[in-house]
Amino acid sequence: MSRTFAFTIFCGVIAFFAFFFVLPIWETVKAAFISDKETFTLQYVGTIFANPVYREGLVNSLIMAVGTTAGCLVLSLPLALLYSKFEFPGRSVLNALMLLPMILPPFVGAIGVRAMLGQAGALNSLLIKLGFMDAQHPADWLGQGQMTGIIIMNVLHLFPILYLNIVAALSNLDPALEEAAANLGCPPQMRFWRITLPLIMPGIFAGGTIVFIWAFTELGVPLIFDFRRVTSVQIFDEIKDLSDNPLPYALVVIMLLFSMALYLLSKLVFERGGVMGGGRATTGRVMKQLPLGWAIACSAVFALCIAVSVVPHAGVLLLSVSTDWYQSVLPESLTLKHFSEALGHELTLPSIANSLKYSSLAVILDLLLGIGIAYVTVRTRIWGRHLLDAVAMLPLAVPGLVLAFGYLAMAREGRSLNWLMLGENPLLLLVIAYAVRRLPYVVRSASAGFQQISPELEYAAQNLGAPPLRALARVTLPLIMPNLIAGGLLAFAFAMLEVSDSMILAQQSVHYPITKAIYSLVASLGNGPYIASALGVWAMVFLGITLLGAGLLLGRKLGALFRA
Repeated sequence: MSRTFAFTIFCGVIAFFAFFFVLPIWETVKAAFISDKETFTLQYVGTIFANPVYREGLVNSLIMAVGTTAGCLVLSLPLALLYSKFEFPGRSVLNALMLLPMILPPFVGAIGVRAMLGQAGALNSLLIKLGFMDAQHPADWLGQGQMTGIIIMNVLHLFPILYLNIVAALSNLDPALEEAAANLGCPPQMRFWRITLPLIMPGIFAGGTIVFIWAFTELGVPLIFDFRRVTSVQIFDEIKDLSDNPLPYALVVIMLLFSMALYLLSKLVFERGGVMGGGRATTGRVMKQLPLGWAIACSAVFALCIAVSVVPHAGVLLLSVSTDWYQSVLPESLTLKHFSEALGHELTLPSIANSLKYSSLAVILDLLLGIGIAYVTVRTRIWGRHLLDAVAMLPLAVPGLVLAFGYLAMAREGRSLNWLMLGENPLLLLVIAYAVRRLPYVVRSASAGFQQISPELEYAAQNLGAPPLRALARVTLPLIMPNLIAGGLLAFAFAMLEVSDSMILAQQSVHYPITKAIYSLVASLGNGPYIASALGVWAMVFLGITLLGAGLLLGRKLGALFRA
């Protein structure tokens, strides 16, 4: 492709990000630091830290993020080491099943967990029936007024992200380094602490950054558990008062600063971690054969973690087929009517159509942008291509809540993005929000495809008279189609079940996406929670099929899509 055309792509992508990524963030930051007299001020940010309610929300958010990241690391690191070093029965199948926790948004899973572990839930009912608990004083396993339940839900949903990153880092680790240490008499424990762990730290930190930011800004689970003393929910509660109140802007900026500081720290400390031994292994790694008992134990550890991680899914499934599940070990009676109601309800059917429309358009935009970005960064040598790649990855580091808030603030009457509101219809706003948030998946998968295909094929087509764009379309794109399909599937699936953008930008029920409809149903009376669970099961099936397809197409490269 000609240098001029590549430069045109570069400028177009930068302009897109400037207008739809930088501008909303900048306007939010400006509102937090500029007073009514158009002068710089720290008063609004200072008010946040001086207010005990806001301060408690920030502390709780940090505790939630730290607890989630630590829990994910405790689960992920041992599992990744077992998978990378040992052969055991069902190894490949169990590794594929590690994606199961991601097939349900955590706030939907919270509905099932609440039914099972709440004070009137299944576990307490079982203990009361067995005589181990007083019916008048049931235990609160989720920690009333605490974040126990939120952290558990986040860990069960997010630990596969860290697991995939650690497995990818271990697969790139040259086994000759460990073998050399072993030959010098270094025991296994010391080899892990002195060699393996430092070399895979970039992968741990890359996955941990995503987990931390995701947990720090989690909105859905605290809402379902009615835990409002976290920053994300405080922002959500104040979006109706944006005109004259600068405090929501200050809250968003503080959240953004925490997230970006962690992201920049990971880049500064670990950007060159691969130089120490990452990258392509120079010798093949040979899996160690374990005695039968130990091999079965490894399989059992994987199976146990997977079983625990799908407890929320089981709760949602049971709730979706229940007519009544309150103060009983199992549902009193079963029914399938909620599934038909979920597809025929006046709120759910339009929400499914809306999500399909928003997500499909967002993926088309992502493919156009992602192919251009990947081509420029992989195939060309133009100045700024590394900047382009870094900009494309920034949506993974910037919380979705921050972007959604920025879009909402800028789409108000008289603001620069108001033209995106088609009357009261947030179609364009949601499409762009979904596209920006999920673009990194398409860019990473497309870049992997371009790296695998020799540019000589395109040069040959151009030498035979094909214009550069036609050579790209007729030669390279068909060859990288599996990567594009995988990235597009992930972008589509996660856009369909996006929480922050959907909860904040869709204000009227006629425009609700699926996740906003589920939240509204959970809060409604009657069969609302049961219909919401049935809709969650449909979403679970859809996302499960999507992740399976993407995993088959990308293999171990799937973990790279969840790296900041």
